[in-house]
Amino acid sequence: MIRNEFIKSWIQEMKEWLEPEDIIWVDGSKDQMDLLKNISCETGELIKLNQDLMPGCYLHRSDESDVARVEDRTFICCKEKIDAGFTNNWWNPEDAMKKLQEIARGSYKGRIMYVVPFSMGRIDSDFHKLGIQITDSIYVAMSMTIMTRVGKDISKLLNKSENNWTKCIHCSCSCNPEDRYICHFPESNTVVSVNSAYGGNAILGKKCLALRLGSYMGKKEGWLAEHMAIFGLKTPHSDEIKYICAALPSGCGKTDLAMLEPSKEFKDKGYEIFCVGDDISWLKIREDGRLWAVNPENGVFGACAGISRKTNPNALKTSEKNTIFTNVVLNKDNNTVWWENLDDNPPENGIDWLGEDWNVNLGTRGAQPNSRFAAPLENCPCLSSESQNPMGVPISAILLGVKRPKLMPLVCEAKDWNHGVFMGSIMSSETTVASVGKTGVLRHDPFGMLPFCGYNMSDYFQHWIDIGEKLGDKAPRIFGINWFRTNENGSYIWPGFGENIRVLDWISKRLENKVDAIETNVGLVPKEEDINLENLDISREDLKEILSLDDNLWNQEVTEVKSFYSKFDKKLPNELIEILENF
Repeated sequence: MIRNEFIKSWIQEMKEWLEPEDIIWVDGSKDQMDLLKNISCETGELIKLNQDLMPGCYLHRSDESDVARVEDRTFICCKEKIDAGFTNNWWNPEDAMKKLQEIARGSYKGRIMYVVPFSMGRIDSDFHKLGIQITDSIYVAMSMTIMTRVGKDISKLLNKSENNWTKCIHCSCSCNPEDRYICHFPESNTVVSVNSAYGGNAILGKKCLALRLGSYMGKKEGWLAEHMAIFGLKTPHSDEIKYICAALPSGCGKTDLAMLEPSKEFKDKGYEIFCVGDDISWLKIREDGRLWAVNPENGVFGACAGISRKTNPNALKTSEKNTIFTNVVLNKDNNTVWWENLDDNPPENGIDWLGEDWNVNLGTRGAQPNSRFAAPLENCPCLSSESQNPMGVPISAILLGVKRPKLMPLVCEAKDWNHGVFMGSIMSSETTVASVGKTGVLRHDPFGMLPFCGYNMSDYFQHWIDIGEKLGDKAPRIFGINWFRTNENGSYIWPGFGENIRVLDWISKRLENKVDAIETNVGLVPKEEDINLENLDISREDLKEILSLDDNLWNQEVTEVKSFYSKFDKKLPNELIEILENF
């Protein structure tokens, strides 16, 4: 039980503001979770699935207007607008809090206030942050027990902490999109979300604490909070497992990469991938002078779209037990779930994500394009034995991935750390269904952090450069990757998925200085003969195409980058400006 007077006072303040009918402290115990599941099924917030085929699995349907991130309703609320920077929506903290209090006042009437003490990161690690989320949604409370660390040990730590924890306030209200706000108050370590009950808008330990507030904390404390997967790569030409971080915008394959199952030919030769985390990395320089990374999450909040036994069998297996699915099809015949591209056997008697009778002959989508699953990380069949190491894992390489049909090569290596920071700063990628708005639109997304950097991005770039100076010759090497180059018919040239091991193989050989590369203005590009195409249905001509650099397109890109750089309201690091000028 919480005895901390600061916390007790805050909970009393929340009670007076939100006026709940009752309070439940969530401890993550099996008995309590079973009780909450039963309650949620009685209220209709969750649907119990076939426990023989999908043990511990449930289905949730969100409000029709509440299916993805709402970047235009997401704010950084700090005293000075310049500290938020032009890439964030800024709101004066006093004005924002006043508005939020007005919207949510009394919104818990007739509802239960769930109080979830949690930790991002293992509590025996120097890399953990404590928080308390309050919510009126069982779905959110249960998702927090999957995605974070919840338990009595957390409460014991909070009892010893005066005010060094993040206040996470979530109010479903009526899910009115006109009054939907996700607000971050970095200077008071607080997040408030109103009128949303979906995903990262409501599960506040994830993007809100671990990235937006986390990046702000990292800047102050000398570490990095990044939108990056972490995985280990084992190859037959090295005795050492190399740990790699990979930054890709949402919906561009981070989970696929973190849980990659090598194609059979490479798997038979001894290539393996070990997942440490699929979405978020916290990185710190340790006493050995190297950059180490931990995954602060305890679960996987993955996109269902595109996941199948062919494309990502490990992610599919991860979702087979103790998982909450959101906005997928319910198969009435066997009480299981389905989504487009899962397999070629859509249910004949289904219920779509809107709760309506559905089958494929209707010609409509059954699952929402941004449908999701929240599953315990321990479910992952390729989970690294180091995933729970409180020290984290030492990082040998950082990958910067984009979704570009033209321009960016399949893979290239930065010339040095600052050149890698430049590559990260100019990342552009096509938008996906992970956020509200048009998809397939090209936009700048530096380091995949455009929606998640909680402070001025010019300061963020400088922080990266400062980290590199401290690392010196122990800095990880940085690579750009792009699986999405297309031909004249608009079809992807590179097969992707399990065949991406071929690119990772080249990267590992570069780290071991076993292959050379061709130096270009863009970076160090592979020699064609160093990418293994054995038994792959792709020609050397196609490989040459996706490794090529079109000077005209790059000249256009440089002009676009100069325009992007000109928007920053604080001076960009000179190191980046010099690289652009010499491009």
